[in-house]
Amino acid sequence: MLEEEQVAFFLASRLITRGNKGTLLLTVTIIALVFVNLIFLPSIIAGVVILFNQQTIDFSYGNLVIEPRENELVITKADELQQKINRIPGVVASSPRYAGGSTIVYKGRSASPLLVAIKPSDEVQVLKTHTKVISGDFLTDADRGQIVIGRTLAGSADQKVDRVASLGGAEVGKTVEVTFRNGETRQYRVKGILYSGTSATDSNAFITRKEYESVMGVSDSANQILVKTQTTGNEDAMRITLMQYGVQEQVWTWEDKSADFLQSIVGSFAIINFISTIVSLIIAIVIIFIVIFINTVYRRKQIGILQAIGIDRSIIIKSYIFQALFICVCGTAAGCVLLLLMLQYLTASPLVFPGGPVAPVLELSLVLQAVGSLFVVSLIAGYVPSWLTTREEILSAIRG
Repeated sequence: MLEEEQVAFFLASRLITRGNKGTLLLTVTIIALVFVNLIFLPSIIAGVVILFNQQTIDFSYGNLVIEPRENELVITKADELQQKINRIPGVVASSPRYAGGSTIVYKGRSASPLLVAIKPSDEVQVLKTHTKVISGDFLTDADRGQIVIGRTLAGSADQKVDRVASLGGAEVGKTVEVTFRNGETRQYRVKGILYSGTSATDSNAFITRKEYESVMGVSDSANQILVKTQTTGNEDAMRITLMQYGVQEQVWTWEDKSADFLQSIVGSFAIINFISTIVSLIIAIVIIFIVIFINTVYRRKQIGILQAIGIDRSIIIKSYIFQALFICVCGTAAGCVLLLLMLQYLTASPLVFPGGPVAPVLELSLVLQAVGSLFVVSLIAGYVPSWLTTREEILSAIRG
């Protein structure tokens, strides 16, 4: 059996060395590009997911989110609960906040953003929102009559530019009118405008908890407590730890809170990636099939002679399979070199998405999947045309 493979390998090497070098180079180049395409898009998708996850932690939820108990609207004695949480091993800091609907009017333009009431000194220890102020300043604990708004909410004077309802170009130092859920209306000076790249944050408005409590007539309450932990990735274990330390409110991880949105993003990208993968593999199988088919047709007479002198049909078929695998190996190797060069460049100069810079993330399983797919495609593309050609009668093949 091994002798048959040796003969088939010898025949394949003769086919390659005596074949058209230009055609071989072009085929290898196409396979290299197919290999890059099989890995590049999924690696970009992985980078986007990592960016989204990090932004969710940094600007929206922290690692854990504590919400009121079932059938309750607010967390009472929020400051006491915060102190308990901060003493739990593994917790870096926590920030009680109140998030609710509101209506903001500026120069006749109105929007209904989420109004978030925070204690800035706590918030800066949990989230990085304060680092994304692009104009003016972030809030301080002592601020009254001041508001910070996201850039999306601030909007532009040109209504055609804004994709969502905005305030039409609100600026730092200007005054906006805020109507709270209880119907009370107050005026606030815009202290800062922030831009984090996440729509959930850039569409919000922020005031201090003390200001909110003075308007709503409440104290020491919140409907969320964000928690930052020492390690990212062990949120489920930390949730159990908080419960063991007596936290009876509902505890969610950042993954729980963003699951639906993340699944919709990943699902959309997965469809695009699936279509791209199928098209790439079809291109690969067609290219290799055509090359092998032309070779077999061009060498019909030689194939007939080989069969006439006793070379088994299976050996001839294997020789063309080896040729297809040679193209696959060379194409994959060239693709790896090209891919590494692209990854190095994009790591140094990441693609800029609306949410921030994205560098491709290369996973070993993805590379193995691409190599395996091309290997299977090459086997099929090498076997089918050679099998079809060697079915011909020996005398007919020799006569051409």
